[in-house]
Amino acid sequence: MIPSILNINKGLKLSALFSLIFSFSFAQSKVDSVQKVDEIIIRAYLSEQAILQVPSSVSLISAKQLRNQPGISMLPALNSVPGIRMEERSPGSYRLSIRGSSLRSPFGVRNVKIYLDEFPLTDAGGNTYLNLIDVNSLNNIEVLKGPDGSLFGANSGGVVLMNPVDKRADSSWVNAGITGGSYGLFQQQASFQKKFKNQYLNFSQSYQRSDGYREHSAMNRSFAQMMYRVNYAKANQFRVLAFYSDLEYKTPGGLTLAQYNANPRAARPSTATIAGPVAQQARIENRTLYAGVVNEAQISSNFKHVAAVYGSSTDYLNPFITNYEIRKENTGGIRTYFELQGNKKQGFNWKWNAGLELQSTGADIANYTNNKGIKGLLQAQDNIISNQFFYFTRFAANINEKLSAEVATSLNYNNYKFSKDFQRGQVTERKFNPELMPRMALSYKISDNLALRSSISRGYSPPTIAEIRASDNKINTNLESETGWNYEAGFRLRNRTDRLWLDASIFQYKLENAIVRRVNADDTEFYLNAGGTEQNGIETQASYWLIEPGSKGIISGLQVQNSYTLSRYYFKNYINGTSNYSGNRLTGTPRTVLINGLDIQLQKNFYLFAQHNYTSRIALNDANSVFAKSFNLIHFKAGWRAAKIGKTGLDIFAGVDNLLNETYSLGNDINAFGGRFFNAAAPRNFFGGMKVRL
Repeated sequence: MIPSILNINKGLKLSALFSLIFSFSFAQSKVDSVQKVDEIIIRAYLSEQAILQVPSSVSLISAKQLRNQPGISMLPALNSVPGIRMEERSPGSYRLSIRGSSLRSPFGVRNVKIYLDEFPLTDAGGNTYLNLIDVNSLNNIEVLKGPDGSLFGANSGGVVLMNPVDKRADSSWVNAGITGGSYGLFQQQASFQKKFKNQYLNFSQSYQRSDGYREHSAMNRSFAQMMYRVNYAKANQFRVLAFYSDLEYKTPGGLTLAQYNANPRAARPSTATIAGPVAQQARIENRTLYAGVVNEAQISSNFKHVAAVYGSSTDYLNPFITNYEIRKENTGGIRTYFELQGNKKQGFNWKWNAGLELQSTGADIANYTNNKGIKGLLQAQDNIISNQFFYFTRFAANINEKLSAEVATSLNYNNYKFSKDFQRGQVTERKFNPELMPRMALSYKISDNLALRSSISRGYSPPTIAEIRASDNKINTNLESETGWNYEAGFRLRNRTDRLWLDASIFQYKLENAIVRRVNADDTEFYLNAGGTEQNGIETQASYWLIEPGSKGIISGLQVQNSYTLSRYYFKNYINGTSNYSGNRLTGTPRTVLINGLDIQLQKNFYLFAQHNYTSRIALNDANSVFAKSFNLIHFKAGWRAAKIGKTGLDIFAGVDNLLNETYSLGNDINAFGGRFFNAAAPRNFFGGMKVRL
């Protein structure tokens, strides 16, 4: 029987095996100079460009890569990108970290800016409900690693751009699918696109549920998304995007090490003084409606204008161990910018962008006594208005198709207003000083296949609503914003058919006023500034087609993939009371992560995709006295795709997750009081399903 927990050496051996295959392929394979793999194109910096010469650490998760994954969550696809760590403490409870940013995000997504098309999914209070989105509703995902506020405003972790549809798609189609699996997993999805001359209507709908591996960890989500677009002129487009998501998931709570070893499936037990999550019926209910319109107008051959208006409404309910919270949140905003392109002259091209983004979020938050899942007496109530406003500008130039240079910055304004009763004018305001977030970057193309890059950027992230008003129900106006400078260099390498791809980065990020979480003895939490951090890292990502797609033979395509992350992250100048944590490892971040992938295409439309994830041990508290063990995860998916029956395309698939049957936590509760750090993930589990395309 395969052991449940492999040691680090075994993880490295698995990675070494992939590296050996990788090296062998270079020595033995002959490159077909006729067939060319599609070049990677991104749109992260407001206009489409080939990724080779982009002077930033940016990664694309393509539609093909999303399709290869189980399609149950974004987690395995995002975790294939070096520098990213996505966690799921229980089904539906996501946490996303880019280069260590989960330090201040114990229960959600903070310190990272996320967009859906041109619309910020991150609200003005700094929070993002990423778990509302069904991964099957997305066409691709672009990730900008490291602070990049020059075009996207306040963040000190990074930026994620999610593209819901392929704007180039020029046909009508219908998709439907169903998936089932272990622990009560069921997923149903349907989508269609209808073309009316120059108009397109795209609609997707899904329902997903799971009983969860642990006690009290069931999840249900109903999701619907609509996008309408009309190309009213040759280069002009008007789009409407809207989605509604109804999400509910139960929260089982963290376990101590003894409880985790004795019964990892258990929910946190009740004690003589504090009832557990089962007794308190702890859960999250989130119902959100989001809508926006965007107009892209090519006013002249060298002048373009984009304007977006959007809004959202959220009803949020969270019976917790210590209280029963009800939130009503409303967000509205605009984002607009123009692009001026210089007349193309031989050897010199340039673009200038300038614009602004404005957001306001109003949150009515009330906390009541939780009487075993029933709302009791009012404990505290606050109305909070968060306002975010920033100007941004960017100038980019390309000289002789060799040297690319970018200079960009944003000027950020943030403030919060707190009141028990806005109508009576009893308002407390916290203003943060305006902050510049500059970015300078260079890329030089040594040849058509090799480009070097370097960049300097400043991160800035004010505390979120959930940090200023944490579960202790106190308004903490003493929290300061995180700031820091990131220095980075790297290169990208390909061969002339794009069969080989290699991307590598090395960076140093020095963050001041890092925000960390603390938990009181009664399980309420609060946040404080923890001196700073020094984050030094190396990230690499590579892929190579051993056998190019479309080849003859039993194997018609074979691609190997590898990503590597080395994170040497430390606290500095961090003193909490009598404890000095300076020099300790950054909490919640593994030092090493290795991801290996294998994509095999067979004749007769059969396929197999396998992915291996090695994650080294993780510090669970700032004192570094407790670590989560390292783990190896292997999942694979096999199926029969694009088999044509008339005009119908089929994809029949099955797979297994956690093949090695590891006992591990996919998301730990960092700095948890009483040693309740651990949230066990599911052991070996299975899934299977079918998709139909008309």
